[in-house]
Amino acid sequence: MLRELVERNRSYRRFDESRKIGEDLLRELVDLARMAPSRANLQPLKYILSFKPETNDLIFPHLAWAGYLKDWPGPGKGERPAAYIVILRDTVISTAELCDHGIAAQTILLGAAERGLGGVMMDNIDRDLLLKALKVPSHLKILLVLALGKPVEDVRMDPVGADGDMKYWRDEEGVHHVPKRSLEEIIVK
Repeated sequence: MLRELVERNRSYRRFDESRKIGEDLLRELVDLARMAPSRANLQPLKYILSFKPETNDLIFPHLAWAGYLKDWPGPGKGERPAAYIVILRDTVISTAELCDHGIAAQTILLGAAERGLGGVMMDNIDRDLLLKALKVPSHLKILLVLALGKPVEDVRMDPVGADGDMKYWRDEEGVHHVPKRSLEEIIVK
């Protein structure tokens, strides 16, 4: 059921790094995104698939992992993603900032969740350094990085507290809590 898939699709930041993800699965996930809608049907997105440790090691240091968790520098060795998908916009095809990358990223993450995997969309990226590290041609612009793997953390949705604080947090047992607004609060009557 779609609802169960959406509920399983949390933002995971810690993974079982020993559970490898191969190129074939990454290609299947990008193929799902390829079939998703695209503004004016321009299809300006391109993808870098990273599943080899040496390429993953080039990507990892250019990502900021959890802005609200100030004392956490990101996953340590053994809990890092097994793969990444870098979503790029081909500026020869389109110079406009569109919503295509959000649609593609969510489609990929839902496909990953369906296969028992998890991931996180990352927008806090040192784009210039990552472009150089990956030797990306200058006509391609990094939009998002998806970190993927077999999650090893428990991510739970909680109602927003009385103080209205939207910051996610981890409890003393490492459970990651994510406040979510109620349906009543987000529907305008």
